[in-house]
Amino acid sequence: MKFCTGNLFPSFYLHQIFITENGSWSRSEPIGYRINTNVFDKQVPLRYEIFADGWLQDDKARGRPVDVLILQDGSLLVSNDRAGTIYRITDDRSP
Repeated sequence: MKFCTGNLFPSFYLHQIFITENGSWSRSEPIGYRINTNVFDKQVPLRYEIFADGWLQDDKARGRPVDVLILQDGSLLVSNDRAGTIYRITDDRSP
């Protein structure tokens, strides 16, 4: 997990935590396979929200996000150990 320190995304995300959920492997109903944020207000956790998902489709894992890295431009790099890929997530409103 990493704190958002960049300004690429809306200011709402600044100082929030991005958390990767690699996904379950031994549950009858799979969970995880996404990136969440734990939303804080003055250092008090308020709620847990999905930031990016889609790696779990029809109860099948298409990917397993492992870690997140925040680049200097504010974009996120997300590693996927199932597909052996790294994704770069940006705000679609950015140039």
